[in-house]
Amino acid sequence: MPANPKIRDHRLLEADFRPSPNFNARPQGEISLLVIHNISLPPGEFGGPYIEDLFLNRLDPQAHPYFQEIAGLHVSAHLLIRREGSVVQFVPFDQRAWHAGQSSFQGREQCNDFSIGIELEGCDDQAYTSRQYQQLQIITQALMDSYPELNPQRITGHSDIAPGRKTDPGPAFDWDRYLQSLA
Repeated sequence: MPANPKIRDHRLLEADFRPSPNFNARPQGEISLLVIHNISLPPGEFGGPYIEDLFLNRLDPQAHPYFQEIAGLHVSAHLLIRREGSVVQFVPFDQRAWHAGQSSFQGREQCNDFSIGIELEGCDDQAYTSRQYQQLQIITQALMDSYPELNPQRITGHSDIAPGRKTDPGPAFDWDRYLQSLA
């Protein structure tokens, strides 16, 4: 991805666009929060089609025992950054992706209404790749340039908006490295 990726029509042009059916309209059109997540399917395993399959509602529950537990979930994120740095967009930024669930940021409920969700292919206790941090920094800067209400103080982890329910991006995520790269 170039150092200055372009966002046009609420899409990251350099991302592979795979439209998810799991989204709806933002109630007020506001974009003022960035939420960092992690995901690996099956848990702790990387690569393969399963994350995309989940977000596109085509995950085969017979492909792995864990998938039977999550069969029928209707979830999505705006972006996925894979381990090697490739980026997939599932939902345009002006639409509400279903990534945060029951959540609260600074006393405001329903973070999906006003946030962008970025999934990192990973898990709580394994280091993320340098390429993922690089892509996340570049994308975050492009998002802040395109959506003026986003700034480093309005970036959070899923664990911070859904404490007790979610743990991602987990202790393996280097917040200092990421946030200092935005300075």
